[in-house]
Amino acid sequence: MRLRRLIEPVLSLRQVRWGALDWHVLLLAGLLFVLGLGFVRAMGESDLLYERNDVDFGKHVLKALVALPFLIVGLSLRARWLARNAWLVYGGTLLLLVLVPLIGDSRNGARRWIALPGGFDLQPSELAKIGVILMLARVLYRNRLEKPRDWLPPIAVALLPMALVVKQPDLGTALSLVPVTLGMLYIAGARAGVLLRFLGAAAVLAFLVWHFQFGVHDYQLQRIRTWLESYSASDVIAAKSGPAFHSYHARVAIGNGGWVGQGMGEGVANTAGHLPERDCDSIFAVIGEEIGFVGILLALGLYTLLVVSILGSASGLRDRFSRLFVAGVGLYFGAHLLIHTCVNLGLVPLTGIPLPLFSTGGSSMMSTMLALGLALGLAANREPSLDQDSFRS
Repeated sequence: MRLRRLIEPVLSLRQVRWGALDWHVLLLAGLLFVLGLGFVRAMGESDLLYERNDVDFGKHVLKALVALPFLIVGLSLRARWLARNAWLVYGGTLLLLVLVPLIGDSRNGARRWIALPGGFDLQPSELAKIGVILMLARVLYRNRLEKPRDWLPPIAVALLPMALVVKQPDLGTALSLVPVTLGMLYIAGARAGVLLRFLGAAAVLAFLVWHFQFGVHDYQLQRIRTWLESYSASDVIAAKSGPAFHSYHARVAIGNGGWVGQGMGEGVANTAGHLPERDCDSIFAVIGEEIGFVGILLALGLYTLLVVSILGSASGLRDRFSRLFVAGVGLYFGAHLLIHTCVNLGLVPLTGIPLPLFSTGGSSMMSTMLALGLALGLAANREPSLDQDSFRS
C-alpha cells in the first residue's frame, strides 16, 4: 500500500482517459512497426540462405519485446510529474552522455554505447533526444521568447547534449535535434524571421568549419566531398569502390525497385549483402527496392500521416507543456523520416540515422516506444491546467 502511494503520483494508468486516446495514432504506429518487422525478417532469412550473419531477426524481436513495455511506461507517466521533474530526466540523459567516453565501448572509431548485462547495448544519444524534447517543453512552458534573453535557456538545453554527441562522434544524431528544436521554438511563439536568421548563422558557421576544417573528422569531410561530387550518375559509379561505396549501393537498390519492387527479401541489397547498415541506416533503400516506387509512396504516406496525426493531437491540447512535448514527438518522427530518406536518396551528405519503427537497434526502439507512449498519454490525459494558453480560443 505504501509503495502504491509512492508510485501513483508518478505512474498511473488510471489517469489515462482511454476514450480520449488517439487510437488512430497507435494503429498507424503499430502498422508501421509490423511492416518494419517484416522487412527485417526478410533480411534475416536472406542472411541465413546466403550464410551471412549481418542481421539476426530473433535478436531484433527480443529487443522489440524489451522496448514495448516503455510504451506502457510512457502512457502511465503523469503530466504534472513530468513537468516538475523534466530537469531530472534531462540531467540523467546528460550524465549518461558524459559517462560514454569513460565507460563506453568503441566501435568503428566511435564511442557511443554502454554495455549492459544480458548482452544489450545502451546508446545514450537516443535517450537524449527524449530528454531534450522534455526539457524544451518545460523551459518553454512559461517562456514566450519575447526578449533576447528568453532565447538563451532553450538554446542551451539543445546545444549541450548536441556537443556531447558530436564528440562521440555522432554528427547525424546531433543534427536530428536541430529541426526538432527549431520546430518547438516556432510552436512556442518564435518568429519565423528570427529562426531564419539562426539558420543563416548556422549555414555560415558550417561553411567556416568546412573551409577551415576545424572541429570535424577526416571521414566527415570525405562524406561531404563525396556528396558534392556525386550528383551525376557517372561520378557515383566512378567512386563506387571507394568513398561513394555506400551511396552507390543505396541508389542501386532504390533504382532496382522499379514501380512495384522485387519482392520481400529478393532485392540485390539482401541477396548480395553489399549495402552497409541495411537493417538500420539504409533500411529505406531496402524498402524501396523490395516494394518499389508505388509501395514506398504508400509507406511514406502512412509515416507522414503518423507525423501529421501526432501534430494534430498536439494542436488540440490546452496545456502548454503537454502541447509542446507532443508536438516535439511529432517533430522527432518527422525529422528522422526526412533526414533518413534524404540520406538514402543522396540529397544530403551520408550520415547514420535510423528510421523509427523500421530500423533495428534496441536503444532507438526503446526511445521510440517511450516517446510514442508519452505523446499518447499526455494527449489523452488532459489534466486541468491554469496556464495562460488554456484560456486562448
